[in-house]
Amino acid sequence: MKPDAAPEASAGAGEGTPDGAWLRVHPASPFLRGWVALAAIGFFFFRDTFERMLQGGPFIDERIAGRAPWLLLGGGILLLLTVLGYILSWHFTRYQVAEGYVRLNTGFLFKQQRQARLDRVQAIDIVQPLLARIFGLAELKFEVADAGDSAVRLAYLRMDEARQLRATILARAAGAVPDPARPGAAAAEAPEHAVLTVPPGRLLGSLVLSEQTLFVVAGGAASVVLSTLTENRSFYLFLIPAALGMVAAYWNSLNRGYNFTAAISPDGIRLRYGLLDTQAQTLPPGRIQALRISQPPLWRIFGWYRIQVNVAGYGAAGNDGEGGTSRTTLLPVGTFPEVLTMLSLVLPDPGTPDPVRVFAAGINGLAGPAADPAVPGHNDGGFVTTPRRARLLAPLGWRRNGFTATDTALLIRSGRWWRNLVVVPHQRTQSMALEQGPLARRFRVADLVLHTTAGPVSPRLVQAGLDEGRALLDAQAARARAARKRQTSEHWLDQVRALVAEPSHTEEPNRQDHRQHG
Repeated sequence: MKPDAAPEASAGAGEGTPDGAWLRVHPASPFLRGWVALAAIGFFFFRDTFERMLQGGPFIDERIAGRAPWLLLGGGILLLLTVLGYILSWHFTRYQVAEGYVRLNTGFLFKQQRQARLDRVQAIDIVQPLLARIFGLAELKFEVADAGDSAVRLAYLRMDEARQLRATILARAAGAVPDPARPGAAAAEAPEHAVLTVPPGRLLGSLVLSEQTLFVVAGGAASVVLSTLTENRSFYLFLIPAALGMVAAYWNSLNRGYNFTAAISPDGIRLRYGLLDTQAQTLPPGRIQALRISQPPLWRIFGWYRIQVNVAGYGAAGNDGEGGTSRTTLLPVGTFPEVLTMLSLVLPDPGTPDPVRVFAAGINGLAGPAADPAVPGHNDGGFVTTPRRARLLAPLGWRRNGFTATDTALLIRSGRWWRNLVVVPHQRTQSMALEQGPLARRFRVADLVLHTTAGPVSPRLVQAGLDEGRALLDAQAARARAARKRQTSEHWLDQVRALVAEPSHTEEPNRQDHRQHG
């Protein structure tokens, strides 16, 4: 379908809009995106005039009075060209939702057309920068598995139109069939149920007790000690950039985590957060590839935890230059019951009859002193830990490092002081590798690396017994193949039907000692 041959509408995909119509974003969109350029032009031409007025001088400097008309004319032409460019960019920016795709056309000199499959939508966000919030506008941004490193962005729409378009895209991605009697009817926004909210006081406390505070305090103490021993006061100068960096990091974390709210709806997990710039995130069911629960040392005082996830399309840093890793944070700081609540949303079927005991052992568990395969109690909560013979390789962590597998996911725990638990659903395992260095060969242990999509979570089982690692590699490959066979469609509704209709089964794989693709 050619854009010029399609019907057009001003914006939105509401009631009465023809299916497949080409729509335009809000007319104020280019000015909200390019206000910095307008501000730069004004600063360049009027900076000296403003400074003279503050000092009580004349509005126009006598030295350039003769050239003032030409300067004003040049500035007016530059401003006119800039505004004209904004208007043309708005006129030639159109989008369409039709035939299982979202299409976006941009550019009037260098044209670009992008399209994304609806059944590959991984997550969809409504973003409101501060200036857009003032005007009641929002940016719709969604990630697709085949979109590369760039998200598809529709900026800006009215807030109600952004919500409506998000509901339409999620309904089409889920495989919902439009009503034949009303083909142009807008999809109703799915209802939601609030799950949890992070109190501002807890967020502030977590920042004070965070890892960066430990490093800053340690650096400050080292500077004081060195200054005292060497009688050189210049060491204090290193505290200045550290303090500035700490303030910036605290502000960024506070701005991105403030008013964090999680809710569940039929179209996925909904996350809202932000102090000045607000963001509403929707993670469709089953799109989370891996999950990590972490606990810094000082957070143990209050029993707090953090949850981060890998989502296809987000990339290693969340694919979000403005927000950093905020989009890959499922829970910035929460208690153990809240962690279990979020886990139940990501993994509705934990695959074990006693999930609380298994996940508690994964998060806080520690094997007994007699952790030996021949001694009862070697598996605490089902976790197989590093053999005792390899305790010299990790004197503090060998009783923490371990793994267990349920019917639906592989759990990997690590870290004695910085505790971590990684959860990987079986069907999200893309490939695996068994790695062994010279020291590991000496103690007959190996690391098992699981490859999923890029993100902050890197699933890695460290210092597993060689026999246990080989057995896990084979067993996990079989579990991954069996889980993917039950997922025969990209549509969420079809996935649910398949899980209900088809019983689980396993099959014996061919063993490969050093690498096995799932």
